[in-house]
Amino acid sequence: MRPAIKVGLSTASVYPLRTEAAFEYAARLGYDGVELMVWAEAVSQDVDAVAKLSERYGVPVLSVHAPCLLISQRVWGANPIPKLDRSVRAAEQLGAQTVVVHPPFRWQRRYAEGFSEQVAELEAGSDVMVAVENMFPFRADRFFGGGQSSIERMRKRGGRPGPGISAFAPSYDPLDGEHAHYTLDLSHTATAGTDALEMAQRMGDGLVHLHLCDGSGASADEHLVPGRGTQPTAEVCQMLAGGDFSGHVILEVTTSGARTANEREALLRESLQYAREHLLR
Repeated sequence: MRPAIKVGLSTASVYPLRTEAAFEYAARLGYDGVELMVWAEAVSQDVDAVAKLSERYGVPVLSVHAPCLLISQRVWGANPIPKLDRSVRAAEQLGAQTVVVHPPFRWQRRYAEGFSEQVAELEAGSDVMVAVENMFPFRADRFFGGGQSSIERMRKRGGRPGPGISAFAPSYDPLDGEHAHYTLDLSHTATAGTDALEMAQRMGDGLVHLHLCDGSGASADEHLVPGRGTQPTAEVCQMLAGGDFSGHVILEVTTSGARTANEREALLRESLQYAREHLLR
């Protein structure tokens, strides 16, 4: 019998609460582990502190998300090349299987030029997999400040929000590069208008990590609770459960709109139950 797929909670899912809150929720609700999002919060950048949280709550770190968001461009320094290396070393120290990283931004020219080679070299020297994540284009109306009102005017005229501008090199589709391992994010497929099942199939055996979430196709990256949007979340889970997938499924959902602790906990419990239901083997 194939082992059950482990289901983890991204520490980003409890924002604006701190990293420790994610360990608390994961332990209380029965998640198999957490994905550490390295960003502005000091504890998320301190590997020793995270290791202590993991031990205290009895919750392992399954994966590390490198600090490559726009809001974390200065975390662990401004140069993305050593930051990716440091992310892999952090994963090794924490016993994590995977590092999640976005494709480089176009303005990070030196990083972009050597990105594929750096990823391959890091994987060759470590048991950690570096899984490059699918992203999405910035829509012109959003990127240039058109705002929600302009989007609604376009929809009333029967149009769609403006054309996409890829901020990533070579593109927001990681399969346009040459990598061994990939992360599939189902909120990003919604925002990009990408066929998630087709992308999963193109990733093939290289798909080693899933950010389980949902989206409605809005111009904003929504990270809805799975099952609340338009993405084939159940079908993707069932595809992984029916195959040889040996990676992790991470709930990366937005709970920042929760008005109470009970409301946030209910969202995280619903997400976990959805994952377990559709990942049965």
